[in-house]
Amino acid sequence: MIGIFHVLMWYLLLILYIGQIKGKFGTYEPLTYKTGCVLWGIVFVISGVILIRVTRFPTQRLVICSLVMSIICIITTIIATVFIAIELSSFHPVSYRNYGQAKLGREISRILLFSYPLELGIACMYSIFTFIDLNRGNEETFRTVTEEAESAL
Repeated sequence: MIGIFHVLMWYLLLILYIGQIKGKFGTYEPLTYKTGCVLWGIVFVISGVILIRVTRFPTQRLVICSLVMSIICIITTIIATVFIAIELSSFHPVSYRNYGQAKLGREISRILLFSYPLELGIACMYSIFTFIDLNRGNEETFRTVTEEAESAL
């Protein structure tokens, strides 16, 4: 869900920034737009799909794959958070025509800045528990993290 939310928010930003009119001060093209953060939300979606697959068919190979994807999500989240912080800390003047679009784009970036810690927390928690489970080495009683959480409740 978080990955789909990020993809849709970045798609909205893409539409905003493509529709700008070249003005006296130029167009507003933030760092996140130039680096292609639009596609980074797909990493969260792929990680979620792999997690669902691990829950249904728990094999050690899939669990390791989901752990790797969670670590990639953590790295992606940290990099995107740094890029958004850099983007929000500096604001170059833009044309009066593009000011509204730039302002709305910065507000969307602020919303994404608050949603990244949620993704970071989920990915860190899953990675830690999966790593602990893999270190046990009990392949006979191999259970996924979600099964352990359900049995604890």
